[in-house]
Amino acid sequence: MSETASQQVSESAGQQGGGSVDKPLAPGLYLVATPIGNLEDITLRALRVLRSVDRIACEDTRQTAKLLGHFGIRTPTVSYHLHNENARASELIEALRAGGRIAVVSDAGMPGIADPGATIAAEAIAAGIDVFPIPGANAALSALIASGLPSEHFSFHGFLPAKEGQRRSALESLRSAMAHAEEATTHIVYETPHRIVDALADVVAVFGPEKRVTLARELTKLHEEFLRGTASELLAELRSRPSVRGEMVLLLAGESAGGTSETEAATGQSTLAEEVAAMMIGEKISEMDALKRVAKFRGIGKSEAYREWQRAQTRRR
Repeated sequence: MSETASQQVSESAGQQGGGSVDKPLAPGLYLVATPIGNLEDITLRALRVLRSVDRIACEDTRQTAKLLGHFGIRTPTVSYHLHNENARASELIEALRAGGRIAVVSDAGMPGIADPGATIAAEAIAAGIDVFPIPGANAALSALIASGLPSEHFSFHGFLPAKEGQRRSALESLRSAMAHAEEATTHIVYETPHRIVDALADVVAVFGPEKRVTLARELTKLHEEFLRGTASELLAELRSRPSVRGEMVLLLAGESAGGTSETEAATGQSTLAEEVAAMMIGEKISEMDALKRVAKFRGIGKSEAYREWQRAQTRRR
């Protein structure tokens, strides 16, 4: 690259908030990543942008106030969260149309990734307003690179549904996607501490007790922890603890169609017998209770489920 071209690139970067501290910040929308735990993960560029914008739109102004106070930043803030996202986006777009410089931050991590930010970014782009990503910490990617699972192909699914039936359906969809995938893909979800045990029990029921998983807890914080093993092993470990705390990232090892069993590759599903056995192990319930739940989940009669279970036991003998 010639010296002139290099200088032009440097000046352009400076105008966009990433080059020279002497350059004024260009008008536009800045999507700023914030630390997910350790405040040292804030970038120099993020600090400069947060100091230079006209306003900071926050998922929770109280949470962001702690971050800004730590670094001595006094930029005005305004709330921008799930419940006012659409209305507040319109207000902020008008300010941007007038040449404003606005930053959007979530409580932790990247705006728009399981947090507010995508709506205003799309509206700004539609209005012809420049949108600048300010990179930084992200829980999903941080968990992935230290998970021990393949990271070349991965898929992020946000939070699993809170209700058991919907959560099971979501996991069934993942299982089907894995069965038809050409490449093994690691699947990443967020989960809350009060639902993680139930979620792992559902993973055992849907994928089987030997499914390889990794659970990342309290990333970048003092009590950061990685649990790696089979779904049944992690479920037993969490059940043995008096309490489970912290933000969670759950990663499921992927499979490709060529790596699944013949039955799974053909149907995209595990057998009824496998589901019953997994539920008995994972949820520590009786054979009959497991049969009833699997029958209900599959939409078949209990007698039909029992006959299939008996046939599977006979084949094993």
